Amino acid sequence: MQNLRFTASESLEIAVEEQNIPIQHYLRQPERLVRAIADPKLMESLPENRYRLKMRPLNFMNLYRFQPTVILKVWTTNDGTMRLQSESCEIRGIDYINQRFSLAVTGKLAPTEYKGKTYLKGRSDVTVTVDIPPILWLTPTPILEVTGNSLLKSVLLRIKQRILSHLLKDYRQWSDSSTHKKSSTQLSNVRTV
Repeated sequence: MQNLRFTASESLEIAVEEQNIPIQHYLRQPERLVRAIADPKLMESLPENRYRLKMRPLNFMNLYRFQPTVILKVWTTNDGTMRLQSESCEIRGIDYINQRFSLAVTGKLAPTEYKGKTYLKGRSDVTVTVDIPPILWLTPTPILEVTGNSLLKSVLLRIKQRILSHLLKDYRQWSDSSTHKKSSTQLSNVRTV
């Protein structure tokens, strides 16, 4: 039996156009964040800021089609940094691999100030350890490693693209609706006085 380890990392930096409510308050909304970075149709909320995320089905060397499902814990620290960490994982579609597979995901997204401008800086890391099925035992290890690492990198790039296209848009919408609610509440309080 051959055991392989695949890894991938991805970093990002986004300039934030500050809204009426600072981005740090938005980052304290774990469910909104997860919905902004993952397809809501593939996400299920669990108790205590945990989420079950199904990834889109993946192909490995055109031999295996499988769908990873991961449970993530998401939380925000006092300085507004959002963190996530995987707690468990399941591979749907290939029982052999599911029983011989481990996945570790960590992520961080933090607001930082530089020359009066706010940026979100983030990093995510994925590590997969798997026992290779017998059908692939004769495949050279470097080919398996390159293929596995590339597959993980493509998953992280998809998540990064989703963050770039959805997170700031969702932040603006959230800030606008929160500001509108606050204004309406203040206005109704003035009328009742």
